[in-house]
Amino acid sequence: MTLDEAREAFVLHLRGERRCSERTVSEYGSDIGGLADFAKGTRVDALEDVRAIDLELLRAWLGRLSRQYSAASMMRKVAAVRTFMRWLRKRKIIEHSPADQLATPKVRRGLPTLLSVDAAKEVVETADPSTPMGARDRSCLELLYGSGLRVSELCSLDIASVDLRGATARVMGKGSKERIVPLGAPTVRALEAWLRVRAGVVRSRQKTQDPVALLLTVRGARLFPRAVWDIVHKYGTVGAGRSDLHPHALRHTCATHMLDGGADLRAIQELLGHASLSTTQRYAHVSVGHLLRAYDAAHPMARAKR
Repeated sequence: MTLDEAREAFVLHLRGERRCSERTVSEYGSDIGGLADFAKGTRVDALEDVRAIDLELLRAWLGRLSRQYSAASMMRKVAAVRTFMRWLRKRKIIEHSPADQLATPKVRRGLPTLLSVDAAKEVVETADPSTPMGARDRSCLELLYGSGLRVSELCSLDIASVDLRGATARVMGKGSKERIVPLGAPTVRALEAWLRVRAGVVRSRQKTQDPVALLLTVRGARLFPRAVWDIVHKYGTVGAGRSDLHPHALRHTCATHMLDGGADLRAIQELLGHASLSTTQRYAHVSVGHLLRAYDAAHPMARAKR
């Protein structure tokens, strides 16, 4: 099997059997395509037969990439080629996976970007629900902060996904895993306001709109991730003076404020749709940091040390 043939079959496996997100499918497919491009100029034997791929080739490929990409990007590329080679081994196309001997790049994980409770409220409430786009933006911000949704989850919501009477929403998360998330009273009110004016949002030329999508662009199409980033950037700048604010920061803020309010880590894990509790535990470190800063600023023994 050639490397290009193996890549095409691998992409189908990711999309069909593993039901990975389109982003993962695209990135892993691109990474293996990059390996194929590298092999064209250095190891034609590996391009023509995946059994010729060895540790030397993989290290040379990653070594060249390491001068262009961050440690986080390199970690993903290592993960992609490991998954690819293990898939080949499982299908008995190769006997062993040389990628298993690759070292994983070390990535320093910073603490998540956060807003205070007051700042988060300012960001969300800056959107004016008296206009159609303001009502939509308010709904977006309420869902991101109030229910901790990912951008992809927000954009994929349909009208039928939301139960305003029951104050819940059905969300399709990573790996096509569905979960139910609660909707706070402000979120329900924001969605009610948006749904009252949604019908008036149409494409300027076709005079039609997406019939099922919950959130729409000004032209009536389903809202897309880049537009959500622009919305959060706009209201982050105006409402909190934070031009660096991004959608995931509202998700981080939601989780941390819940933890500060006494929520259990397991409950937060369920809300956010984390596969591993260790991912959720990052927010515990953030809350501890807030506690230490508050202690340093307020406790007399802390001040005595200075």
